[in-house]
Amino acid sequence: MAITLDQTIAHKQHSLLSRIVNTQTFWVLCAVILACIYLSFATDSFATTKNLYNITRNVTFVAIIALGMTLVIITGGIDLSVGSVLCLCSMVLGVTMHAGYGIEIGIAAAIATALIIGAFNGVLIAYLGFPPFVVTLGMLSIARSLAMVASGNTVVFQFGPDHDKLLALGGGAWVFGIANPVLYMVVLALITGFVLRWTRFGRHVFAIGGNEHAATLTGVPVKPIKVAVYMISALSAGIAGIIQTGWLGAITTNIGAGLELQVIAAAVIGGANLAGGIGTAFGAIVGAALIEVIRNSLGLLGINAFWQGTFIGGAIILAVLFDRIRNFRQSE
Repeated sequence: MAITLDQTIAHKQHSLLSRIVNTQTFWVLCAVILACIYLSFATDSFATTKNLYNITRNVTFVAIIALGMTLVIITGGIDLSVGSVLCLCSMVLGVTMHAGYGIEIGIAAAIATALIIGAFNGVLIAYLGFPPFVVTLGMLSIARSLAMVASGNTVVFQFGPDHDKLLALGGGAWVFGIANPVLYMVVLALITGFVLRWTRFGRHVFAIGGNEHAATLTGVPVKPIKVAVYMISALSAGIAGIIQTGWLGAITTNIGAGLELQVIAAAVIGGANLAGGIGTAFGAIVGAALIEVIRNSLGLLGINAFWQGTFIGGAIILAVLFDRIRNFRQSE
């Protein structure tokens, strides 16, 4: 029986719609939209310009790091050190600028610090066979300790001659009144999405997460790729640290504490599979948005903030449950 062109197009459109609807990211996005609609009617302050501005800005710090974390998770790894890396990079930036160096030198020092830490993690994991959990858990403690040493465990709030430039970098709104951190997040998400979807590096990342042994046999440079993704993860934490320093205008040694859990939650809720092989940049953004909406809504609804961990943990469990149900249905 001949198949017409219209039937072929209709089948492709139906297949595309089915793939979108069956993704975890789609349903998480629906949850974010429904939550926003509900909160807009349930409270008087959620839909205000100021609150929405704060939500979008607060999302960015978790989302930017979640982009790098997503690459690590796709390869089947994990990075528990991102919160401490953010703290150390922020402190390196602050101490360098406080010593009288310009913002360019401070940012370069912070980024170099992030890349060195990422390379250290990656080499231990890829070439020496250390478990990612152990390596990054150790780095969580090391990076936080180094931040305390660098600052003498004091607050840094004077950033030398380029003090105002740093505050404008993180706290300004240069384009159409949109907070600068949001613009950085969008640009980094587009770059990450392009890399994952259209580059050989992205295909290799997915191949490693899908089956590392098979990827090795087919010529994928597994070890260098794994080092690279841990460097990208640390770099994303370093970038978030630079931006957050400019936004806060001060650095303490407890900045970023516990952030790794929110970042991992954002990636997993957004559709990344902890077993590896699955994840998207858009999913990381959506997952971070859901976490921030949950955090923001607790105060507006008069719910004790201590419940935040329960809601986020529940969202992670539901996300994993959704993935298991989907895999079960596909295997039938």
